[in-house]
Amino acid sequence: MATYVLVHGGAHGGWCYQRVAKLLRAAGHEVYAPTLTGLGERSHLLSPGVDLDLHIADITAVLRYEDLRDVILVGHSYGGMVITGVADRAANRVGHIVYLDSAMPINGESLVDVAGPIMRAARAFSQVVDGVELLLFAGTEPMPTYGVTDPDDIAWLQQKLTPQPWSCFEQPLRLTNETELWAIPQTVISCTSTLADRLPDRLERSRAAGRLWDIDTGHDLMITEPGAVADLLLRLVPA
Repeated sequence: MATYVLVHGGAHGGWCYQRVAKLLRAAGHEVYAPTLTGLGERSHLLSPGVDLDLHIADITAVLRYEDLRDVILVGHSYGGMVITGVADRAANRVGHIVYLDSAMPINGESLVDVAGPIMRAARAFSQVVDGVELLLFAGTEPMPTYGVTDPDDIAWLQQKLTPQPWSCFEQPLRLTNETELWAIPQTVISCTSTLADRLPDRLERSRAAGRLWDIDTGHDLMITEPGAVADLLLRLVPA
């Protein structure tokens, strides 16, 4: 039995992995899909202190308090920033890192550095609420439906999205344990449409190991193609 920890992207919550988690559990595996502070069912905890470091601490705490080891750590979109930080802080608990159409940062980079045009476009629709600059409100550009096209899925998605603090996206990732971090096996599962935009050197380890895969679908591939995502994640379980 494998243990998966599924980390969501910006404005989402653990809810976005419901379909994938169901398939992984049906295959006999343990699945955690925590929601980051200030988002989803934890949106009541939004405060000026919510940033990338806090989200890294959220997931690191899950690994510690659930006593999880050798986990397959999956991050979607902004979640790629988070899981890289988690693997740096808790390398002894992570057996595999999966970048699910996500940021693939290096030390000192923020999500604005990794995906500047998209993040700056999204910031044009930001609002300050109770002293916190928030963006990615449901239905706003540049990705109003995150590549989801089914009307029922769009309605389900937009009733659950919650805006996220700009501070999460502009804070640089600080790594202190890179030797152990980059020794952890990596897999990249990308949308076909975004694969060409990724930096080749950051794909090389996954490509060389035969774990660079793409799915021809929208950005929220865990919603639009849960079966394909689950099938690829199941390939990572040792025989």
